[in-house]
Amino acid sequence: MNAMTAPEHLALVRVMVEKWRDDRRHVYEDDVAEEVPVALEYNGISHAVMLASPYHLEDFALGFSLSEGILIDPSELYDCEVSAMDDGIQVQMRIATQRFAALKGQRRNLAGRTGCGLCGAETLQQAIRRPPPVISNAMFSASSIYVGMDTMQAQQHMQRHTGATHAAAWLGSDGKIDLVREDIGRHNALDKLIGALARERRDFSSGAALITSRASYEMVQKAATLGIGFLAAISAPTSLAVQLAEETNVTLVGFVRHQSHVVYAQSHRLMRDVCD
Repeated sequence: MNAMTAPEHLALVRVMVEKWRDDRRHVYEDDVAEEVPVALEYNGISHAVMLASPYHLEDFALGFSLSEGILIDPSELYDCEVSAMDDGIQVQMRIATQRFAALKGQRRNLAGRTGCGLCGAETLQQAIRRPPPVISNAMFSASSIYVGMDTMQAQQHMQRHTGATHAAAWLGSDGKIDLVREDIGRHNALDKLIGALARERRDFSSGAALITSRASYEMVQKAATLGIGFLAAISAPTSLAVQLAEETNVTLVGFVRHQSHVVYAQSHRLMRDVCD
């Protein structure tokens, strides 16, 4: 099967496919989401290899570093260089000496998968990391969450072409979506969003993160680590996600679809819509 790379900014690959319907064969070109190994290096030392969509990788590298607690502040990332290799992409980061020393003290050998959250954790302490409680006064109406979810999905260009990607979006204090990131991995999409926000020095406590996936423990963990107090998902949460959201003061909303939602934790940030 010959593959031809589609428009680069969409991270697609065009392939020849066979479609069968009513026992009849149709051959045509189709777009599939590009998936590549992305190696993350810190100060010359390999730390993780993730499978990801090969775009917005500077955002991904910074977001991953912050949400995993490798960096505390974006200023601790001094340089980030993305290089295409024969068998994937290499992202070389230069970080503050103090942060690199801390990283070496808690080294994990991660082998990333698109559906993977805790792979590579060697101890229970590494797997279950609990951030401090979030301090956020951001509040949103249900209608703004519904509109935000619809807006995010309308901006999922890769999903529209392939049906294979997740997205994460930022709902600002004005109730509008102004930033969307996509990836084949739900964790990666959220990390890309976090990185993009951090690069712009946004206030994480002032908005909400919307995701087109289930709200697993790691998604709540990433949000809480950055001080995001509101996480809304199109699908369900897990028990650990609900528990962590309660512990870290994160408003957790699931099943946001068809003008309805379910609140699982910290409902005080969700305003009721005023009805006449």
